[in-house]
Amino acid sequence: MATPALAAVTMGPKGTLAAVGAAVGVSLATATYNQAWGSQQVYTNFLALFLVSAASFMTSSAARTRRENELNQVRRIATAAQEVLLRPVPDRLGPVRASSMYLAAETGAQIGGDLYDVFQTRYGVRMIVGDVRGKGLPAVRAAAVVLGAFREVVHYEDDLAEVINHCGEALRRDAVVAVAGVVGGDDALLEGFVTALVAQIPDSPHFETINRGHPLPLLLSNGTVRPLMPTVPLPPFGLEEFISGPPALTDSYPFAPGDRLQLYTDGVIEARDGDDTCFDLPEAMMAMRDHTRQAFLEGLRQALLRHAQSRLADDVAVILVDRCEDEGHQPTGGPT
Repeated sequence: MATPALAAVTMGPKGTLAAVGAAVGVSLATATYNQAWGSQQVYTNFLALFLVSAASFMTSSAARTRRENELNQVRRIATAAQEVLLRPVPDRLGPVRASSMYLAAETGAQIGGDLYDVFQTRYGVRMIVGDVRGKGLPAVRAAAVVLGAFREVVHYEDDLAEVINHCGEALRRDAVVAVAGVVGGDDALLEGFVTALVAQIPDSPHFETINRGHPLPLLLSNGTVRPLMPTVPLPPFGLEEFISGPPALTDSYPFAPGDRLQLYTDGVIEARDGDDTCFDLPEAMMAMRDHTRQAFLEGLRQALLRHAQSRLADDVAVILVDRCEDEGHQPTGGPT
């Protein structure tokens, strides 16, 4: 009779019913083997088994309902946190149109260690995409620190290098506070480095980037896809001691009407199939070059999940930006 009660604690309603069935089967076999049918003890045992089974089933159902309510509450909180941390990208910003996609690798999660944001400012359209080393709440905290610093400085700092330096300094301060009195020292900062890329798209047909150890952006132009190498490779935030030259260099690339720019995190290119083959993002971008932004992102989502057999090893964030064919937009250059 203890079997249904134990099942109610460790298993769901279906598992409890299976345990009840097993207990009934054992009781029937025991009564038959002992030739005890017709005795008061057999019927007493079956009555006790029925009462315990009914109570166990109701307990299991109530526990499952409570767990589902708690999980739904956590999901609502995660959704609210995502809306604050990773806000939807506006469709039209000055001379460009943009869309975004986010996929969290952790089962049941909606936010993780990847980050992005896009703003229209007096200096042009500015955006950031980044990836925090690690997962869980520490990664979410680091992402929030970098995004908060970016949102604070993006509208008033004219130098793109100062924008990304501000983000790195904010992360360094937060890391120092987090480890103060616990482990201390610079080694602790290595555990929380963040790759990041900031980009600025003015009204003129070009854009500027600074890359801090992040995967190379892809530019679709004139029917070809090419990765954009930085002039001087720079390490991620948290590894500033490895910078031997200038702290940040701004690279400029042509970005004409009809061109498409894709910024992403390494969860895309590190998605692997059963043969341990990485996802070919340039090939996917080329294959879907005629798709609209939304159709491209949906196609990319399906291709990623299909390639990784629905088991992403890392979070995925993508920003897709199209330079508009028309020039019917409000020029940047005045206060936002």
